[in-house]
Amino acid sequence: MKLDLVSTGYLFFKDKVLLIFHSKLDKWLPVGGHIEKNESPTQSLTREVKEETNLDIEILFDPKLPLISKNLLPTPIFVDIHSVGDHDHCSFYYLCKVLNPEALQINKELKDAKWFSKQEIIELDLLEDVKMSETICF
Repeated sequence: MKLDLVSTGYLFFKDKVLLIFHSKLDKWLPVGGHIEKNESPTQSLTREVKEETNLDIEILFDPKLPLISKNLLPTPIFVDIHSVGDHDHCSFYYLCKVLNPEALQINKELKDAKWFSKQEIIELDLLEDVKMSETICF
């Protein structure tokens, strides 16, 4: 089965997280997308967030090891593989701080984007793995 690499971000501002409405799945999801050739997962996420929402982010990073390289990439909070129709996604998930929430503007591919509190996430009709990971991130 085909395996695509994907970056996903849990975008926080104050005590809320941003979700986008995925038209094909008819569900709320975190922001993200496919990693392009010659692109790191964090470059991909920064690009996807900008393209989809017009937002700038800081990918949060708390290295547990000494910095041994000036080119060290932020560590994802987790990585998983899941099926998406006829192929799989290997997704790298990151915690992100939104730097300019007032600039939120969704592109034409998206139906909606909204900020949600932890309680609202619990009450939303989300894919179960999205709900679990979103609530853990708070």
